[in-house]
Amino acid sequence: MKIFKIFIIFIFFLTFKVIAGEIVGNPIITDGDTIKIMNKRIRLHGIDAPESKQLCKKNLEEYRCGIEATEAMLKKINKSQVRCRVQDKLDRYKRYIGVCFVGAINLNQWMVRNGHAVAYRRYSKDYIKDEDYAKKNKLGLWSGDFINPEKWRKLN
Repeated sequence: MKIFKIFIIFIFFLTFKVIAGEIVGNPIITDGDTIKIMNKRIRLHGIDAPESKQLCKKNLEEYRCGIEATEAMLKKINKSQVRCRVQDKLDRYKRYIGVCFVGAINLNQWMVRNGHAVAYRRYSKDYIKDEDYAKKNKLGLWSGDFINPEKWRKLN
């Protein structure tokens, strides 16, 4: 009975964290702009990373930029706990939309600033300066040629 009460309190705590606008835990990295914490899928607000099957070019060679974006996120998180501030409503794919942090590092911003994702202007202007920085310094995607992820999805 005692274990059952602890379980109920634990479930309430997890539920409260989501209702309170935050989801915290060790994530599973789905791709460069989506993670899963406690079976809750979270789409990173204001950014768009290349798709898993997307190819880009650097030095006339094709590379899997979608996989590279996912690996960059995985490496940055490095098994750390992630805290996401999420919006109240879910997107059309039933994902939370959030700004996620490892410690004080804003992962959304970090992905764009390092060229692993682009600013998703359709939904936000938050990371345009970070994209400009990555472009100017030829970081990540900006060190070669790529199709904007949103356009790539429409073509594929």
